[in-house]
Amino acid sequence: MASKLSSVLAAAKAEGRAALIGYLPAGFPTVDGGIAAVGALIEGGCDVVEIGLPHSDPVLDGPTIQTADDIALRGGVRIKDVLHTVAEVAAAHPEAAVLVMTYWNPVDRYGVARFAADLAAAGGAGCILPDLPVEESEEWRKAAGEHGLDTVFVVAPSSKDARLAEVTAAGSGFVYAAAVMGVTGTRAQVGNLAEDLVARTRAATDLPVCVGLGVSTADQAAEVAGFADGVIVGSAFVQRILDAEGDTAAALDAVRALAADLAAGVRRR
Repeated sequence: MASKLSSVLAAAKAEGRAALIGYLPAGFPTVDGGIAAVGALIEGGCDVVEIGLPHSDPVLDGPTIQTADDIALRGGVRIKDVLHTVAEVAAAHPEAAVLVMTYWNPVDRYGVARFAADLAAAGGAGCILPDLPVEESEEWRKAAGEHGLDTVFVVAPSSKDARLAEVTAAGSGFVYAAAVMGVTGTRAQVGNLAEDLVARTRAATDLPVCVGLGVSTADQAAEVAGFADGVIVGSAFVQRILDAEGDTAAALDAVRALAADLAAGVRRR
């Protein structure tokens, strides 16, 4: 039986378009505010949402997401709040696949089997683990598999073809292709390395290949949708909430409108 994530991605493909994947950290700006904001992403048109587990040292994230993580952590967010966010979003929006994006250390400390069980119980579809080496992932993948969770790994333009084969063979759901070398953040243009990386990744796997890092506008979404199976947007959503300066209604309207604009972008490619 296809996983929730695979089913959602397949449905987008059946419509002849790339999927739209949105990211926001849990607990940002507050736990309840974060739940509402992730819901707004789905209402605007995101097919898949990544709920970030805020980390004190998010090495792969740029200043925008670092700021959001800091706000969430100062607000006292814990793993239980991340799982609560997943549960609330998954229950309210069964049409979407809900993932957790997390660095490995919090999962390891929480307990690998326990995290997998609790994420599945909350209605989560899987995990993106950007800093977990494939060589060290067997314990997690076994636990995830027992609970029907997908494990998404990240590949970069620097990944050699042999490495792409190793990483994609271990992953499931989709492959996260980082469009640029560097950290997350909006950019004036999507890296020109992205299209080549997608082509090389597709040569190694039948999994959908979704591109993130740098996409922030409908035009960029349309461009990426022309060669990828999914378009991943994070920092641009976070920035809309920061720009609202505490006005909850304005923040929700802004992220919902951006999601709708990006959703139109992936459909017009």
